[in-house]
Parts: sequence; C-alpha cells; structure tokens
Amino acid sequence: MIARPALATLVAAGLATALAAGPAHAQAVRPVFGPTGFAGVKLGVSAKAAKAGGKITYKQGGAPGCSGWDLKAYPTGRDAVGLYISKKRGVAVIFAPKGVKTKEGIGLGSTYKQIKKAYPKVKRAAGGFPYVTVPGNPKAYYSFLIGKGKVYEMALGLHTQDCVN
Repeated sequence: MIARPALATLVAAGLATALAAGPAHAQAVRPVFGPTGFAGVKLGVSAKAAKAGGKITYKQGGAPGCSGWDLKAYPTGRDAVGLYISKKRGVAVIFAPKGVKTKEGIGLGSTYKQIKKAYPKVKRAAGGFPYVTVPGNPKAYYSFLIGKGKVYEMALGLHTQDCVN
C-alpha cells in the first residue's frame, strides 16, 4: 500500500513553488483599473495626499483649477497625462494605461460590443462616447473613446470632476 503525502507536505511544496515564482509572477500581474482608483492613487484624494503617496509626478497644468500628473509606474510621454487633480475635487480623472483592464475585463482595444456586454447600462454622452457608472462606486464613471471599432482611451473619473469634458 502506498501512503499519501500529508496535506502539510503538499501545502509546503505548493508554497515553496509559489514563493520561488513570486517576483516574476508578480510583475506579470497588472492591477485592476477601478473601481475607486488605480495603481495606489484613489479618486477624490487631495493633491497633497496623492503626492504624499509617492506614486505620481507633476506633468503640466490643465483646465483652470486642475493640474496634469503622471503615475510613476505608467509614464505617458510628452504631450499626455495619466491623471488630473482638481483643486476642488482632488484626483478627478485617471486614464487607463495600455494593458490594464477593469474588473469586468474592459481595457484599451475592447470593442463597443464587449463594453455593452460587461456594462448593460452603458449610455452615450452628448459627444457620442460611451460611459457608465462604475459598478461598486456610484460616485465614479468609466468613459471610453472608440476609434476604428476599438477603445483607444479609457478614463475613470468622478461624476463631479471639473477637469475634462
């Protein structure tokens, strides 16, 4: 009769394997975009609090009362920003970098059909772009800019934000 390995031995072996693969595996996992923020930056926190977290860097001015910033882990390049901070609202809008997705699986490159399936209550703004209140965060929305049939820009913003159209 062959004895089965003890559960503790199996757990220890699995833990050792996970620890050995940990750092490489952790780099492959991208954080979820939303529902309350992204990459350690939360919607609604003041500029002071956002700067104190050490995850953003100043980029440029924006609309009156707003300033443009980048997420240090996801720099945007010369003529873009990763987020806007409002003097009145705090972190007001965060733009999705390439490769990240919402909890529902929507990201850059998704189609309108995929958005509609993930968010059946999606609406169209006066400008024509789709938007939806974020599941799990009634104070925020996701907006999607679509070109050539695919999302090319996606934002997470406060419904009360005063930085972008």
